[in-house]
Parts: sequence; structure tokens; C-alpha cells
Amino acid sequence: MTLLELIKSSAQQLTHAGVAFGHGTTNAFDEAAWLVLWSLGLPLDTPLDEANSGEEFIANQPVDAAGLAKASSLLIARIESRKPAAYLTQEAWLQGVAFYVDERVIVPRSFIAELLVEGSIDYWLSEATTRVLDLCTGNGSLAVLAAMTYPEVSVVASDISADALAVARINVDKHGLQDRITLLESDGMASIDGLFDLILCNPPYVNAQSMAALPPEYHAEPALALSGNALGGTDGMDFIRQLLNDAPAHLSEKGVLVLEIGNEQAHFEAAFPGLEVVWLDTSAGEDQVLLVTRAALIA
Repeated sequence: MTLLELIKSSAQQLTHAGVAFGHGTTNAFDEAAWLVLWSLGLPLDTPLDEANSGEEFIANQPVDAAGLAKASSLLIARIESRKPAAYLTQEAWLQGVAFYVDERVIVPRSFIAELLVEGSIDYWLSEATTRVLDLCTGNGSLAVLAAMTYPEVSVVASDISADALAVARINVDKHGLQDRITLLESDGMASIDGLFDLILCNPPYVNAQSMAALPPEYHAEPALALSGNALGGTDGMDFIRQLLNDAPAHLSEKGVLVLEIGNEQAHFEAAFPGLEVVWLDTSAGEDQVLLVTRAALIA
């Protein structure tokens, strides 16, 4: 069996098993390619399209018995456990950067990452932007990407979970950013000191009805990082209500908050009808991430 045949066969098995995607891939073929390539120790960007492969089309090369066994074992684990592939490989990629991940954190997939790398929020920043806060940092991926994107800034990465911060420490160290990223345990803004020119936040925001309907792959992740109903609400906005109340005291005069709310635009607008925000264009549309200025929050 060739590499490409193995990937296609694996994709059919994933489809037949009814697994859910959304933790780095969106379809069975891409998920199968990730699992197979990783199990064989091949780069995840290995060309699988003959037209773009160069002289030697590796996808047509045969996979030996040992390789088939490794790929099959990982595929079975994915299907039977219904855990995201990133938990099985302990690796996730965001904007071409590799991050360590395990079940202490959600799998990083924030659209804020692409906004950082593509410069989509640079308009609201300036040379005076020197302090960045990554609130609800999880595995630290947004803090790392912010530090990489803006070499002159210092970053505070905070989370309520000590377990999540332990994973973030692995990634900060992995990318050699110990001198520029400070990790801090904090329940929201409770333990945050000082002013920030940019606050990034991909908070828990999933409403109660959606939480109940999530497939097993999402329930494998820490509910603390997903459910926005910790204070007894049902619209997913519990954490965000407190954040918008606290944020002005921690934003510099021209500071901005970049907030991801996923598929909760309707609930957000119902909860904050008078708030002036800017919806930012992402690969998933203009309803996933918003930007709000300190001035708008005060108003």
C-alpha cells in the first residue's frame, strides 16, 4: 500500500466511524493525513498532490509493514477514544508554529492567531504598544505568537488553571521566550496588575445548549475552557460580562481588546446591545472575533 492509498483508506475509516473534526482539521482526508504522516515520522507538509511534489512523488512510495502497523494503531486510538488527534500526538500547529498540547488544555485553534500573523490588528496599534496581555492563555500559543509578531513587546499570559499554565510553560520554553513572556495564574483580571496596550482573549464562551450538543472530541477538552456559563447563565457570556467590566481599568488610554466569541455573535449582541465594536475578518468570516477600544468600553 502506498502512502496516499493509506491516507485515503484511513480517511474512509474516519468517515465511517463518524468522528468529529475541528481541532486542527476540518475533514476526514486532512485528519487522516495528519495521523498517518505523524505516525510515519514524515513532515505534516509532505506533498500529497503530484503536481506540486517535485521530481519524486513520495505519496506513491510504498509503506512497509512497520509503518502500516504504527499508522493503524494511531488511527484506532483516534476512533475508539474520540480524542482530538492533537492529544494523541501531543502536538498542535497554529499559523505554522508547533505547540505542545495535552488534555490539560484545549487544542489551540483561535482565529486571533491569524489576525496577529497577518497584521489585521496593526491599525489599532503603534510604537507605543509595549505591553500585551493574553488572557485565558491555555497552552500559551497566542502569547507566543504575539511575542513572535511584535519583537519589542512584553507579554503577560494568564489563566485560571495551574495545569494550563504548566503546559504554557513548556511552550514558552520551547520557543525560547522566557525573557519576554510572564506566566500568571489569575481568575480573569483578578490578579492582573498594570496597564496593557493590547489584550487578547479567547475565553470560555460556549452557551449551555451548545455545550450539551458538543461531540465527544470537544468533551475531551477541559470544560472550564469552553463553557461560558460558570456563573449560572446559559448564553455563554458569564466570563465576558465580567471581562468587559474589568478591562478598562487595565487598558492604556488607546488600548484595545481583541476578543474571540466563536459562533456566539447573536448572544454577544443581545448581551451588549449598546457596545460599539469592530468585527474582524477571519478565515471563518466576520462574526468570530471582535475588537473594542477602551473608549468604547467606558462609553
